[in-house]
Amino acid sequence: MDKQPEDKQPEYTQTENVAEKPRKRGCAGHCLKFWWAYLIAVIVIVVIVVPVVILVGVPKIAQQKLDHAELILDSIVMTNARAQNFTMSINTEIKSDGKVKATIEPFEGVMYLEDLPEHKPFAKVHFPETTSAKSQIINITQFTMIDDLDAFTTFNTWLLHNETFRVTVEGDTKVHVKGIARAYGVTFKKTIDMPGLRMLDGTTVTNTTVNATAPKGQNNFFGTVRIPNYSKVAFELGNTSFHNYLLDKEIGTVYLDNLSLKPGNDNVYPMRATIDDLGYVTGLAVQKPYCDKLNGVLPFKLRGKSVINHGESLSYFADALASGNQTVQIDIRGTVKRSMGFTLGCTDE
Repeated sequence: MDKQPEDKQPEYTQTENVAEKPRKRGCAGHCLKFWWAYLIAVIVIVVIVVPVVILVGVPKIAQQKLDHAELILDSIVMTNARAQNFTMSINTEIKSDGKVKATIEPFEGVMYLEDLPEHKPFAKVHFPETTSAKSQIINITQFTMIDDLDAFTTFNTWLLHNETFRVTVEGDTKVHVKGIARAYGVTFKKTIDMPGLRMLDGTTVTNTTVNATAPKGQNNFFGTVRIPNYSKVAFELGNTSFHNYLLDKEIGTVYLDNLSLKPGNDNVYPMRATIDDLGYVTGLAVQKPYCDKLNGVLPFKLRGKSVINHGESLSYFADALASGNQTVQIDIRGTVKRSMGFTLGCTDE
């Protein structure tokens, strides 16, 4: 047998199998040795982190939830209108995700036109206590002072002229989150799109009659007026009068007594008018194109003159109604036929 060379050593492969139990014992020992450091860490979390969450995180979350909530306007009703105040009822619904259980304190909010840069409040709303429920109906009825007559008149003017416009409700309040004793300051701010009156477009005058023998200065024209209200606002106006124009010539005054406009197309009222020159009206009705192509129908224009309710002048309504003209078509040929029994033709026939 040959002898192996002395400089060549046998090869070995070594595998170490480290057991887990000694490591666990080392971790437990480490914790036992440095228990005071872990205690300090817990104290730091309780003393610093938790207050930061309560003072910063919770208010931020509460404000975000309030910002994401939706305010839905169902109706506004204005009654008992006086020169400096009125009664306002607002019916709304607030919708949210309902994930944070909280209560919002009562607060006073202001209403202003969002698209006017100065954001001058035209009314104040006293909101009751509310919750963060997914859906909550809020009905408010309150006595409302008119603190800024110009701002309130501007609101009524925008409401009259526009098809839609934006109104913002804003106010500061406090929120109470369930399980936390502290109350947090938040801002309630919601902008809603409101449908307007569209200048009362679609107003009709029917069943018209004329009294040609009425004494001068007394009512001599009568009919039935139907006024559409495309908005969600109901008004108690009172006794309302309008300047009456025919081809840009003022011919008299139209009166609507005890006028109150509710949303919809069911605002039907008797109309009376004083026309200073009936001959001018019937004279146009027998001229072309009114006598032939338009069948005796004339375009009258109405512009607000006065609004009187409970013996007080309501300038905020009157000025809004005076801010523009509305054209109403009236069948003069039919009026004369019903009242006098004969038919108006054309003068050149």
